Amino acid sequence: MVRANRRLLRARYGRYEGGPDPLAAPVDLTEALDAIGEDVMAGSSPERAMREFLRRGGSDRAGLDDLARRVAERRRDLTRKHNLDGTLQQVKELLEKAVLAERKQLARDTEMDDGDRMLAEMQLDALPASPAAAVSELGAYDWKSSEARADFEKIKDLLGREMLDQRFAGMKDALENATDEDRAAITEMMTDLNALLDAHTRGEDTPEQFDEFMRKHGDYFPDNPTTIDELLDSLARRAAAAQRMRNSMSQEQRDELDALAQQAFGSPELMQSLSQLDGTLRALRPGENWGGSEQMDGEQGLGLGDGTGVFQDIAELDALSDQLSQSYEGSRMDDLDLDALSRQLGDEAAVDARTLQQLEKALRDSGTLKRGSDGQLKLTPKAMRQLGKALLRDVASRMSGRQGNRDLRQAGAAGERSGATREWAFGDTEAWDVTRTITNALTRTAGEGGDTTAGIRIEIGDVEVQETEARTQACVALLVDTSFSMAMDGRWVPMKRTALALHSLITSRFRGDDLQLIAFGRHAEVMDIEQLTGLDAQYDKGTNLHHALLLANRHFRKHPNAQPVLLVVTDGEPTSHLEASGDVFFSYPPHPVTVAVAVRELDNSMRLGAQTTFFRLGEDPGLARFIDSMAKRVGGTVVAPELDDLGAAVVSSYLSSRRSGGSGGAGEDFDGMFGRGWGRWG
Repeated sequence: MVRANRRLLRARYGRYEGGPDPLAAPVDLTEALDAIGEDVMAGSSPERAMREFLRRGGSDRAGLDDLARRVAERRRDLTRKHNLDGTLQQVKELLEKAVLAERKQLARDTEMDDGDRMLAEMQLDALPASPAAAVSELGAYDWKSSEARADFEKIKDLLGREMLDQRFAGMKDALENATDEDRAAITEMMTDLNALLDAHTRGEDTPEQFDEFMRKHGDYFPDNPTTIDELLDSLARRAAAAQRMRNSMSQEQRDELDALAQQAFGSPELMQSLSQLDGTLRALRPGENWGGSEQMDGEQGLGLGDGTGVFQDIAELDALSDQLSQSYEGSRMDDLDLDALSRQLGDEAAVDARTLQQLEKALRDSGTLKRGSDGQLKLTPKAMRQLGKALLRDVASRMSGRQGNRDLRQAGAAGERSGATREWAFGDTEAWDVTRTITNALTRTAGEGGDTTAGIRIEIGDVEVQETEARTQACVALLVDTSFSMAMDGRWVPMKRTALALHSLITSRFRGDDLQLIAFGRHAEVMDIEQLTGLDAQYDKGTNLHHALLLANRHFRKHPNAQPVLLVVTDGEPTSHLEASGDVFFSYPPHPVTVAVAVRELDNSMRLGAQTTFFRLGEDPGLARFIDSMAKRVGGTVVAPELDDLGAAVVSSYLSSRRSGGSGGAGEDFDGMFGRGWGRWG
């Protein structure tokens, strides 16, 4: 038992790496749905709107565009920071160091024959400027300085390690201070690798042959490939990056390195094996980018191995850029390589990307979006309800902007008791529920340690009132202008938001009421809420109020026992009407007949008992005079809200008309319902 406890004390905890964090909070779809709904109402398809939100990101999370920007910045930093002279500069430095040490030794060696000293100095003086040519000439030089000989041997060692590091990542460090035995092991590995790949090219390799190769040489492959194809993919990516690095060099740099390469490890056979490997990889993986190049003009020199790693990073960044663009056919957030993103931008970027993946999956799987018969994503009724609730909350905040104003979700001030109670709020006129109020006071007093036998004191927080339901069923027609000017002047989305908010209120809180949405442009049409919110901007000229009123009056006649409520949102005078033949007549300026038939249908609405409110958008004086005269004719109300307040204005007018039950104007009971000092919309 003691031993087990000690093991527990030695336990260490690290980052969870078994998939998505099981303790992470669920993805919140509220912000995403609001943004998607806004774009859909502005004319975007749900698919495009979802992708746009994923690109922008949320208020507290990075989007694809931000991640793509960071990928582009890192790529730009890599190309601007580095140049490709690293190995050549190292060779030059080692060469200069060796020659200097040799000159010092020649000057100090008093026992050396003067003729030999002079000949050696002449050889050193005559070295060509080309490092490759100088190294070649010094290959047979009889070094007098052991320090100089060691530095010169480092050149061959460096070249061999760099050449191998280009094909096998990490080989440069692994082979530092390599022995002859190490070099022999490398030669054996290269021989076995080329034999394995040759057999694979001929289709004669076996899994056992691959397993045997990995058993002998697996230490050279830290990514631990499990099949020959994985091995090929890894080698080909690295070799293609090395080739792109070579392509990016100047011809002079390539010539120097080609000449120096023959000195690598003092073994021309190594270069032959590497050349054979490159040829095989090109043949087996022609789809890799073997022909690309980059402009590398920074100050920090790159060796061949490190440079190949940088070119691999650039290739990985290019792949990430494509994945983050999501612009190709069938693209999904699951395409993102989170491991690559973590390597290039850090763990935080990978967390942001994983959150976006989860968000996309949640949107597709939560019933928010569905695939229609045409293959396109569509907002589901569930999504419409969520959007409507969000818009209704916004309307409530606008209508309850002052302390003490009532919440939209609470029941009306008049009508039959619903049996439910709620806490009293400023402005309430409902009867108290005495039993609940006294019980609350007793409970509070006892909880505070007071003596309930000596009497209790009722406080405001104890009071509960009886909720009521309005006695009158309403028959509501919301007429929304969908003419050219509504789209042109930026009123399209506020109009849709208003319709959705009113629809959500009626379907969730006043299910006994019957709402009909009527869109009128050149002609009018009854629409369900999904059709209206997804409606593209209409650019046909015409405002057919006559046709819309015809449809509204038909709706009212179908519900003779309900209170008709007529709500008209428009930004223009009627310019078209429906003729007896069913054709649409259009004229601008408005034709007298168009105005006359619209007025006639409005009179019919009045005779049906409709309470009418016009919501005038825009500041056109002619429109204002026309709307005012229409409203005065039928005893209606005119509201001229700002666009942001349109939804609140329509909802408050509906509630006011509903609660007044036919007794008085649209705004008569407003202050009693929402508190005094609300002010005027217009």
